[in-house]
Amino acid sequence: MRVGIGYDAHRLVAGRRLVLGGVEIPFEKGLLGHSDADVLVHAINDALLGAAALGDIGVHFPDTDPEYKDIRSIILLERVGELLKNEGFEVLNIDSVICAERPKLSPYIDKMRENIAKALRISKDRVSVKATTTEGMGFEGRGEGISAQAVCLIEKL
Repeated sequence: MRVGIGYDAHRLVAGRRLVLGGVEIPFEKGLLGHSDADVLVHAINDALLGAAALGDIGVHFPDTDPEYKDIRSIILLERVGELLKNEGFEVLNIDSVICAERPKLSPYIDKMRENIAKALRISKDRVSVKATTTEGMGFEGRGEGISAQAVCLIEKL
């Protein structure tokens, strides 16, 4: 068995959609990035790739490649899932947390879990997504950005 950890953070800006866990969330700002900037999925991708010792999302999906401009990050997660499968790995579980002062994310958590599980072709009960705030501290607390962390457990078949 192997454990991986992933982290990502993006700045909130006007004129962008807010996408977390493959869910578009109504909000006055969105995350800035080359793709849809889905920090949750980016953190999960890095956790999975790290556990398999396959680099990180920048290696596989560089932000200098126009192919990935505005791509839905959930598509990248599907590709990571296929890569793991081709390398003989199975995803046992994922635990993740999103850090954002606003918007309130609890109404969207279940759909995020469904999207992640579907992309990886695993059951939803293997995917945990939580949300927290920083009580007004740091860049998340000031509403400047959103971050996410993920850990995963994978097994070589």
